[in-house]
Amino acid sequence: MAMDDVREEAPAETGSAQAGSEVGRLRRGWRGMRSGWRSPRLKWPKRLVLALVLLIVLPLAAAGIALRINYGGDPAAGTTTRDRDALWLGHAWVDGRKDDADLEALAERLHGTGIRDLYVHTGPWEHDGTLPGNRYPKARWLIRQVHRTLPGVRVQAWLGDELATEGPVGLHLEDAATRDRMVGSTRQVLDAGFDGVHLDLEPLHSDDADYLALLDRLHPLTGSRSAVLSVAAHQIDPLPHLHSVAGAVKGHPKWWSQAFFGRVARRVDQIAVMSYDTAMPLESLYGGYVAEQTTLALEVTPRTTDLLMGLPFYQENNPSHWGFAETVPAAVRGARLGLGRTDPDRARFGLALYVDFTARDEDWAAYRAGWVR
Repeated sequence: MAMDDVREEAPAETGSAQAGSEVGRLRRGWRGMRSGWRSPRLKWPKRLVLALVLLIVLPLAAAGIALRINYGGDPAAGTTTRDRDALWLGHAWVDGRKDDADLEALAERLHGTGIRDLYVHTGPWEHDGTLPGNRYPKARWLIRQVHRTLPGVRVQAWLGDELATEGPVGLHLEDAATRDRMVGSTRQVLDAGFDGVHLDLEPLHSDDADYLALLDRLHPLTGSRSAVLSVAAHQIDPLPHLHSVAGAVKGHPKWWSQAFFGRVARRVDQIAVMSYDTAMPLESLYGGYVAEQTTLALEVTPRTTDLLMGLPFYQENNPSHWGFAETVPAAVRGARLGLGRTDPDRARFGLALYVDFTARDEDWAAYRAGWVR
């Protein structure tokens, strides 16, 4: 055997000796850490760490307490449906997958509720603003049958697309030719018989002047047809200028400023807040958040515009939406609290239910019990 292959084997430690040795090493390591932490050289780094903890933890704790308080109390009497609610419907209603039996079941489901508008997914737009007509071959059938079985209910074409605001792919609102084609597509669905158009463009950043310019062109068009111009709106800054901070840090300014929300609301007939996907971890915090959003929206929405608060009729669990927290009862209660505290007599107010194909019987029951009564 070569000398470099010879290994000297150390004697094995007994169990108690080994344990004692391990404890000793841990004690020495802990004493070293304490000594290092007390080092004068760490005086300012420690203060910086503490300051960062306070800057992050304290505001979050204060916000949580405020939202929990906002969820307290009883909703005001009379804060129930004004018969101006809405329901988002999937694309199956216009592409041939739904039939007369499905429509009869829908009519039975909606009977006795406050739902007046159906936002039926008719797009999406192409990124150049065009809308192929073969995307909604059963639209006329749906509109005719809804008008027959649900008198007074309006069918709106839900049109949307991904905007190229946070990446290279998507629809460019800043392009005038694209906006021209979007106006033409709106005229196209109105010609098909829809009672209105519901726009859902995301991610739409606050203070987007091109979006306002588009609305300024669409509203006269829908008005000339006695049709509705409706939009799905981002949530409002829960703290002033939070959208700017989020945009600078994450590149995704989730919220709109309250002022921008008001500018949009003044240009449309109906605005529905997407008051879900809030990342709230508790039902009470989510309900308080909806109450706050309701108040912020009511403060800047003209009385001539319908304001609707969105309800989550779906049960996903991910970092932006926890199904056990974002519940229908919490959303209904939050909307009622915000309405009662801010403008309890507002007639043009409702709830918008998202979305039909994920809704459960218990979601419908909670909507009826909390809001329709």
